Amino acid sequence: MTPAANPSAPPPPPVVELVRAGFAYEDGPPVFDGIDFAVPDGRAMALLGRNGSGKTTLMRLLSGGLQVARGALRLAGEDVSYDRKGLTRLRTTVQLVVQDPDDQLFAASVGQDVSFGPLNLGLPEDEVRLRVREALEALDITALEDRPTHLLSYGQRKRAAIAGAVAMRPRVLIMDEPTAGLDPHGQERLLEILGRLRDGGTTVVMATHDVDLALRWADDAAVLSPAGLRTGPVEELLADDALLAAARLRRPWGMAVTRLLRERDLLPDGVPGPRTAEELDAWAARESPTA
Repeated sequence: MTPAANPSAPPPPPVVELVRAGFAYEDGPPVFDGIDFAVPDGRAMALLGRNGSGKTTLMRLLSGGLQVARGALRLAGEDVSYDRKGLTRLRTTVQLVVQDPDDQLFAASVGQDVSFGPLNLGLPEDEVRLRVREALEALDITALEDRPTHLLSYGQRKRAAIAGAVAMRPRVLIMDEPTAGLDPHGQERLLEILGRLRDGGTTVVMATHDVDLALRWADDAAVLSPAGLRTGPVEELLADDALLAAARLRRPWGMAVTRLLRERDLLPDGVPGPRTAEELDAWAARESPTA
């Protein structure tokens, strides 16, 4: 019989977090000074902020591409050491996918590229093949395994780059503007894939300028502004006009529609508003009197 959970037990530590972290590029002003940022397990988080706000730096600090100058980077509550052992432990837990797939793909074929990370872990050949197959299936690019990377479309290169990260079986997948450059169909396919990864237990963090996408897709938001970093439920943060103005972000379309519907007493308080045009059409169809 499974013992009952202890309600007084402390919650588990975040998968990865920055604690009072500071960082500055050489000969530059501090980008962060004493920042605290935790990535909660099993959630989808949108990282938002204007250009130059520090989103890319924050992602590289979380993934070990940059080293904190002060404070700490912690993995499951333990400080990360920046030696080979510590970074290997970090990168088997946290993977970063950069914005331009051409900065990440370098092998001759898709399969070779996706296998690079698992091979570097020294895994047996059978385990590497299993991970490559699982990653290609997860990203719906199994048919591209032998395709030369230079013959891929932009959307295919995006998915191949993500597959390389997924093959490491990370608990946290961090992506920099993954939908940038994709047409609407490509964006929808990618969001479906990310949804499946999240349902499978992967925590997904996405940096984006698209507040409509953030509202529709994320559970939580992290907003960088000159006043610092704020985190919380996505609907709460994206309804804060002062925060959006400070971060130079516009109000999401769904928030604007919801506010209008509530002001006209068409949508009761507590009832979620539409986040997309399709949801608005469905709401209108339900609310319209039948003939």
